[in-house]
Amino acid sequence: MAIVTEKIINLVITEGQRKQRIDSYLANCLEHTTRSRIQKLLKNNLITVNDKIVKANYLIEPKDKIKITIPVSPRPDKVEAEDIPLNIIYEDDYLIIVDKPAGMVVHPSYGNYTSTMVHALLHHTQNLSTFNGDYRAGIVHRIDKDTSGLLVIAKNEEVHANIAKQFAARTTEREYWAVCWGRFKNSTGEIVTNISRSKQDRKLFAVSNDEGKHAHTIYSVIEEFDFLSLIKLKLMTGRTHQIRVHLAHIKHNIFGDHTYGGRRINYGLEFPKTKARVNNLLNIIDRQALHAKTLGFIHPITNQKISFDSELLKIFKIF
Repeated sequence: MAIVTEKIINLVITEGQRKQRIDSYLANCLEHTTRSRIQKLLKNNLITVNDKIVKANYLIEPKDKIKITIPVSPRPDKVEAEDIPLNIIYEDDYLIIVDKPAGMVVHPSYGNYTSTMVHALLHHTQNLSTFNGDYRAGIVHRIDKDTSGLLVIAKNEEVHANIAKQFAARTTEREYWAVCWGRFKNSTGEIVTNISRSKQDRKLFAVSNDEGKHAHTIYSVIEEFDFLSLIKLKLMTGRTHQIRVHLAHIKHNIFGDHTYGGRRINYGLEFPKTKARVNNLLNIIDRQALHAKTLGFIHPITNQKISFDSELLKIFKIF
């Protein structure tokens, strides 16, 4: 398919960002992309740092100015099925519960028209709701590319509408677990703000005092470590990037989060052994430590409450 246009992205590495391979950093920093795609752009000299061509092993530093030129192909007319493995933990004639891995995009979007969960679902079954169109076939709700965990997929429009209504009414049971920087002053709490698009970077979101949408997050601490905390969270609203933005706002950024300050080392710098351990963990965990752990709702057909729990991944067990 011929390339018809290109997209330019300019980034400036913030103060406090640790040295890291540019291919790894960009794959996690940018929505809807992969490390292999970044490496291909680097190989084709489409990524520069401070106006100089670099290789995939270049280590980024604070104040580096990165320019990314992304060739964009036309949007395909149809989403084709792809044989991609799915971790399906429940399925009946009406819905599917998928445990999504980190790194998988939920549905096709600008610059990412292949290898999404929708492509995998179409290979698994042709019975998917088109309530939101073919590009979001079956998708009732979504989680970020580098967030892992549970999603419900609808097989027809009636089921889709019913579950979507439950999400809108906040009657569903959804619990996220996250590893965050620092220890919390209180073991439980809530964050209530407005969230709007960032004025500095329109691809990101930020807390706002005078605009945006109301956002409400409740948290409780499960376990504390030397410089980190394992917490569980309940969303009272469902704004884009809500958990990541709210935790960054209260200076408890999600560990490993490339976009919202989770890779800046803010704790433990005064202890050499702690600093070494932090660097080791950041090398192991190349994404935000956020997991959609539980999901429950009323089954649209049986009217019975069904609940699901996703086992924590190995990365949550190394702290």
